[in-house]
Amino acid sequence: MEDVLDALDEKTSDILTHRKTAALRGLPIFVRDDTSKFFLQCSASDTEEQVIRDATVAILSVHEDDDALNAVNVAVVLEGAIILQDLPDLCTAFACLFGLLYTMNIDYPKEMFYTFEAVQCIFFDLGSQCSQRIRSLRTKLQL
Repeated sequence: MEDVLDALDEKTSDILTHRKTAALRGLPIFVRDDTSKFFLQCSASDTEEQVIRDATVAILSVHEDDDALNAVNVAVVLEGAIILQDLPDLCTAFACLFGLLYTMNIDYPKEMFYTFEAVQCIFFDLGSQCSQRIRSLRTKLQL
């Protein structure tokens, strides 16, 4: 992971944003969630409607054709429609989506349940009930 972060640091001037994005993309992998239907990507020349058509809850990143690292548009998708767009980065989009789901009492997406539960229980300390997988992650982070 350190080699990946160092490679990203060399290519960008905004190191903090890249590191937060790497951590956010790594959390679902660590808790064994499926991100294939959640972190959606398309190029600026593609139509967004085709990409988000079947998405119930997702984050869409639109990239220039020649630059896959920097998004020109980041959007929050609920029920196949873009709810928020032109967000500055992936972390902001995830925070907005988490806030929407939590305040409106919408169930977390099945594919990303443990990621949202980790954010809720570990990082925001909301709620006392956590699954064994998230309690284990909390213990590992405290060491």
